[in-house]
Amino acid sequence: MSRTALITVGELAAHLQDPDWRIIDCRFSLADTDAGYRAYAAGHIPGAIYADLDRDLSGPITESSGRHPLPEREQLRQRLGGWGIAAQTRVVVYDDAGGAFAARLWWLLRWMGHEAVGILDGGFPAWLAADRPVDSAEPHYARRDFPERPPLAQWLSAEQVLSGLASGDMLLVDARAAPRFEGTEEPLDPVAGHVPGALNRPYQDNLSDDGRFLPSPQLREQFQALIAAHPPAQVVHMCGSGVTACHNLFAMELAGLSGAGLYAGSWSEWIRDPARPVAGPGAKANVLS
Repeated sequence: MSRTALITVGELAAHLQDPDWRIIDCRFSLADTDAGYRAYAAGHIPGAIYADLDRDLSGPITESSGRHPLPEREQLRQRLGGWGIAAQTRVVVYDDAGGAFAARLWWLLRWMGHEAVGILDGGFPAWLAADRPVDSAEPHYARRDFPERPPLAQWLSAEQVLSGLASGDMLLVDARAAPRFEGTEEPLDPVAGHVPGALNRPYQDNLSDDGRFLPSPQLREQFQALIAAHPPAQVVHMCGSGVTACHNLFAMELAGLSGAGLYAGSWSEWIRDPARPVAGPGAKANVLS
């Protein structure tokens, strides 16, 4: 499994009994934070562990943080080991939202130095559509040693984003839907709008109508048009809270455009400081798709 692998339903089904594979269910709803676990308890891919976005894949919210701060590395390392993930374990993550939440765990594992992680293309809906087995049992695995390793993914602070935008050395890409980016709708955060100078690439644009990722050549063409002359290492992705931005990061990896970074705090952190600039509904949005 390559570090950017898309895993097909058939590939995963062939490894359901493989002790060196671990499956993680990342279903979640921002509108109903218990809905993901309820769905998991009702039925999931056999052997899958449930990872809750708030409790497992995020750290504590503070007065200056966004809605989903990164977890502390040692706590995440212990959690991964508790799920039975070791250095060579092949991890497959999935959800029912086109990878919107699964991509968060994909990125976190890369941040923890783990290469062997992929996203199930089409997620749980594709698994059901293929008439694959579903289980309601909650598995428990023996703890394994998840090693400390250098990160394979990088994140930036708000201060680094401010500095990068000021110098012109950074291209900031926002994964939120266009109405939220433009500031005409804001269902989650107290301030509407976007970071001045950011471009908009809704993460849904990475998917076909059936919820699977677009072919790599098509993604490459689209992202190259978006980032223009900027090398991938100068591109930084953000969203509302640092979750769906990981979807754009994964899509760039699929496109062969490695090296982009994550503004982990994203919009919900940015607006915590009123001194940070905001482009609102009256501003001209710089939107590419």
